[in-house]
Amino acid sequence: MIRLERRAAPSRGWSAAAPVVAVILTLIAGGLMFAALGTDPVAALRAIFWDPVFGEFAWYFRGQLLVKAAPLVLIATGLALGFRAGVWNIGAEGQYIVGALAGAAAGLAFYSAETRLIFPFMVLCGLLGGLAWAMIPALLRVRFGANEILTSLMLVYVAENLLASAAVGWLRNPDAVGFPGSRNLSRWEASANPELIAGTGAHWGVLTAILIVVAAHVILTRHLAGFQIEVSGQAPRAARFAGVVPGRMVLMCFGIAGALAGMAGLFEVTGPAGQISIDFASGYGFTAIIVAFLGRLQPLGILVAGLLMALTYVGGDNAASNLGLPVAAISAFQGMLLFFLLAVDVLANFRVRVGRVAA
Repeated sequence: MIRLERRAAPSRGWSAAAPVVAVILTLIAGGLMFAALGTDPVAALRAIFWDPVFGEFAWYFRGQLLVKAAPLVLIATGLALGFRAGVWNIGAEGQYIVGALAGAAAGLAFYSAETRLIFPFMVLCGLLGGLAWAMIPALLRVRFGANEILTSLMLVYVAENLLASAAVGWLRNPDAVGFPGSRNLSRWEASANPELIAGTGAHWGVLTAILIVVAAHVILTRHLAGFQIEVSGQAPRAARFAGVVPGRMVLMCFGIAGALAGMAGLFEVTGPAGQISIDFASGYGFTAIIVAFLGRLQPLGILVAGLLMALTYVGGDNAASNLGLPVAAISAFQGMLLFFLLAVDVLANFRVRVGRVAA
């Protein structure tokens, strides 16, 4: 009989090895999936992980890595603070969308105005939009005890409908004929989020993501708020004795996560995406959950995990275009990372025991 026996204390070795083991298992399972789809698994994995970094067109793909990683790192860092405190915000995708809508609407309200204050104003509005959307499940949790997992997740679908209505209605480009979507913000100098260093892909969102990672690391390791986050997640009763007010912790964690997700949406709509469109929702808010756990809920780990996940996006597009792999297969491959990470994490808290059943 195979059974799991809880460890007296989590294994540090398994905790550290879990991300590496999960990546290896994902490569094996992904290779089998690609083979079942009729694609050479070695060629598929090479197209995803090797070619974007060391291949012939690596100079192009490397810039795309930063573009893809920035929103993932921003969102995942905010989510990780909440997850460490036992606050489960699953609705970052909705906060990302609403932040983009709020920032884009603010910029389009002053469209054609030429002032350097437009872009900072849009960033502020994107931040506040994501924060306000995050406050809905937070207040429902604090005031009525509603499950924040369900409420934050359901609000994603509300945000997607707001996005659709904006693309075809109140933010639609009045000069466009037959194409739903807003004006192109990336082509308007006052609202554009251009590359800061030509050829690198690094825009203001990339710089902000790096600064947020550093700030989060300092908070978790050097600030009282970091201690309160840790104790809230590990020992809620002890946190109350230490003076932590649970409701305030919920509001703080949701507020930070929502603000960062909103900024990520704003940087995306003024940069790579360029405009509000029906298909603007890219799933970054959900993928960021994988990034947060793959990075062990540590800011520096999230930075590395964000680059790895960005590599699967960029390499996945490369494999889809050159090898004919379906996009759904790439999404399934990304999902395997979280599946195997959670599976291997069990070994950090439990030992596997094999023995005979007593007669």
